[in-house]
Parts: sequence; structure tokens; C-alpha cells
Amino acid sequence: MTFYDGIYPFYSLQRTPFIFSSQLLTIILVFLVFTVALLIILPGIRGKSRIFWMFRIIVSLFIGVVIVALNFTSDWVEGQTKTNATYKSFSSEEVDADVGLHIGLYGINITLRGNPVNQLNETINYNEMFKWQNTDQEYEHALERGLPNPILYIAEKFTLNSACGLIYQYQYSAQYATSTLWTAFVCWMVANILFSMPVILYAGYMLLATAGFLFFTIASFSTIMNTKACVFTLGSGGAFQTGYSGSFWLALATGVLCFTLGVSVVIMDTLAPEKLREAFSDVMDNEDDEISYGEGYLNTSFLGGVTTIPLTTTELSMNDIGKGSLQESANEPSVQT
Repeated sequence: MTFYDGIYPFYSLQRTPFIFSSQLLTIILVFLVFTVALLIILPGIRGKSRIFWMFRIIVSLFIGVVIVALNFTSDWVEGQTKTNATYKSFSSEEVDADVGLHIGLYGINITLRGNPVNQLNETINYNEMFKWQNTDQEYEHALERGLPNPILYIAEKFTLNSACGLIYQYQYSAQYATSTLWTAFVCWMVANILFSMPVILYAGYMLLATAGFLFFTIASFSTIMNTKACVFTLGSGGAFQTGYSGSFWLALATGVLCFTLGVSVVIMDTLAPEKLREAFSDVMDNEDDEISYGEGYLNTSFLGGVTTIPLTTTELSMNDIGKGSLQESANEPSVQT
């Protein structure tokens, strides 16, 4: 096997890995636009309620962006090891590299980064994605492209014909987790709508529902740990296993936050409903009507010919009312045709 300009002749040029997911970047930018737009109106809110509104906007949008972003992250479960492994097929050359496995709700990402990055006259820095819907097709495409052996070894574990059966464990768990996450997002939207209406108690219930679906997401995805773990063995690095990572703990923390806020709203509505409504500006709108402008004076020159009659209260019995109605009917002229 010969080289041509430092590249294996049967393999294409190296692909540079993406630095940041375009989907996550779009989600973050959209929610940042909403945050800036809502914070711009804060100077128009008077008094102490301005701080509360700012806290309410930031917390609410944080919960929303986390729920949406968790559907597209790739670090629910992660595993990593440092190894000396064969680089590519038909070659005995080995590379010193860090191999990482990142599992999300949409698929897996396999990373390979050399130590140092430049080895064998190549830049060893890979980040390959395999989606659950077509893992076998993408694995075959990876074989045709001649990806490094460590990436192909891990990707083969997630194919339908693999003895590990990881595709069945992760794919179905990810599908249920995705469904419950989007349901939690709908509950979050309904809670925000109810918070802007005089039904704050039901908004607290919807926050509890949001927390409940987030906990269902965590429970459905964590079922993969109840099955027999598949051992990954790469070169001299030995075996490595996967464990929960950032997105899993972020979902748990967001669920606890929603549960805490929901319980607080329900308790406040039970113990101090007036203070709760005041905090959510149900009473603040009536402050302008209650403002006193001090003592007023009348211009008597415009009231010279005006006669004022004091108002008196007269109690009438039912008999007096009946006699009055009969007298009025008798005084009405009759019309003859």
C-alpha cells in the first residue's frame, strides 16, 4: 500500500468536524431574540414589579430553550477513552487518539482526535453522526468513505445486525423521551398563557405537568441502563463504558425547577392569593384608578343660576308602589279607532 501526498489512495480527504450544531445554534438565537425583545419593554414597567418581570422572563425562556434544545443535543450519555489503535484498514499503522461516544435522542456522535492531532501526515480530528432512522445505511456509507477503524468499530455496535442490540435499546428509549419532551414544551407554553390571565393557580398546575413530563423523559431514557451493557474494546486503551452526561442532568435540574415553581404557586394561591395576584400584576393595573389628586375647588361663577336639591331617601311599601302604577295607567289617554 502506497501513499499519495500523505493520503491513502482508496480514501477520500478528511472532513473537518462541526464546531457547533446548527440546530442548537438556531434554537438559541431564536430564544435570545425573544429575550431581548421582552427585556426592551422592562423600562416601561414601573415600580418593584420590574425586577419580578425580568426574573419571570428569564426563568420562563430558560425553561423553554432547555426543553427544545434537549431534543437535539448529543450528550445524554457519553463514554471516552484514550487508546493506541489501528488507524485504517489494510494498514498496520497505529495512532494515539482520544475516542469518544456521545449518544443523544436523534442518534450518536463518534469522535476521534489524535494526540497530537497531526499524525501519519494527516489531521486526525473526526466527529461523525449516525442517526437512529438509518443507522445501517450510514454505516455502509462510512465503510465506503473509509473512515478510521475506531469509528467503524463503535458504529457497528449500533447496527441492526450487531449482537449487542444497542440500536433497539437506545432508539426506542429516545423515541419515548422525545415524545414526552415535546409534550412538556406544550405544557410550558400553556403555563405561560395562563400566567397572563387571572387563572394563576391553573398555570401552577401546568408547571407541575411540565415537570412531570420532564421526569417521564428521564425515566424513559434511563431504562437503557437496566439492560446488559455492551463493552467497547479499542486497542491498548482497554474497555470503556458509557454513563449519563450533561443533557440528562440538565433535564433533571429543569424538571426540579418546574416542580419547585409549580408547588410554590399552588401554595401561595392557597395561603396568600392576594399577594400572588399582586405579584403577577393582577392588582397593579388598578393603581392608577386609586391615585388621589388632593382637594379640588369649584368655580362658583359658573354655578350662579344652578339650584341644588338635596337628595332624600323615601321608603315605599308594596301597596304604595301598586297604587302608583294603577294611577299612571288610569291617566294614560285611550286611543279610539
